[in-house]
Amino acid sequence: MNIYVSNIPFRMEENQLSELFASFGEVTSCKIIIDKFTRRSKGFGFVEMPDDAARAAIDGLNGKEVMGLALRVAEARPRTEKSF
Repeated sequence: MNIYVSNIPFRMEENQLSELFASFGEVTSCKIIIDKFTRRSKGFGFVEMPDDAARAAIDGLNGKEVMGLALRVAEARPRTEKSF
């Protein structure tokens, strides 16, 4: 399952985010989105985990305060194409 994580502290690194989620089960991938111009975190990212572990992580981490910010954690929705 792909998990969307927002309100990630700008100083948090991918390995720290992965470790946070690993307490609920195996993390298959972890990516914090980086701004291509500033090279700084955009404050959100994605974590992939097996379904059961992902559900436990969503329940356990949504609203949890990390480095002074309350994480928002939910199942990622499929990407939609933008129409202009």
